[in-house]
Amino acid sequence: MGQLAASIAHEVNQPLAAAVTNAHAALRWLGAQPPDLEEGRQALGYIIKDGHRASEVIDRIRALIKKAPARDDPLDINEIVLEVIALARSEVLSNGVSLQTQLASALPLVHGDRIQLQQVILNLVVNAIEATSSTSEGARELLISTGRDASDVVLVAVRDSGPGLDPEGLGRLFDAFYTTKAGGLGMGLAICRSIIEAHGGRIWATANVPRGAVFQFTLPVG
Repeated sequence: MGQLAASIAHEVNQPLAAAVTNAHAALRWLGAQPPDLEEGRQALGYIIKDGHRASEVIDRIRALIKKAPARDDPLDINEIVLEVIALARSEVLSNGVSLQTQLASALPLVHGDRIQLQQVILNLVVNAIEATSSTSEGARELLISTGRDASDVVLVAVRDSGPGLDPEGLGRLFDAFYTTKAGGLGMGLAICRSIIEAHGGRIWATANVPRGAVFQFTLPVG
């Protein structure tokens, strides 16, 4: 029961935290001299999307509790990445992070639940932003890439220029309740792993070069 409660809290907290961030951004734009109404409208639009996302997450949790069949929709992974970038836009800007993408063209579709895969990528991106923002050395860089590897799976990678991973904790990164964050629940990466494995893929983390971390996951095609 404790793990379920922590999982629900983490899932619902993501869109709510994004809504608060976008609300602060809207206040900044509207409080500028002169007010930037267009940026303010965009921030308010993101808040509406965050609210819809929170509702969708709750619907997914209800379906899980009721043991409803999992969604198996054909999905373009690049579209999902771009949707997540839009959701994380305020976090990226407020933390001074340079976000770049390398999205492979003509990737085959994957099958699964769009909201769940958004949750995975968003969690990895937010973690990368936090890691990158925690260091004062060098540029704050974040790269999201997609591709297709030799084993005929779609690959998504999130690279950051943060302080990197603790080798001693590497084997526990995806365990429930394991966290290196003060006040963290330790559920984010555990949820990511359960979602990716439920989609027939795998997820792992390695060191980035010259610094930082790389989180990658695969999804079967077709």
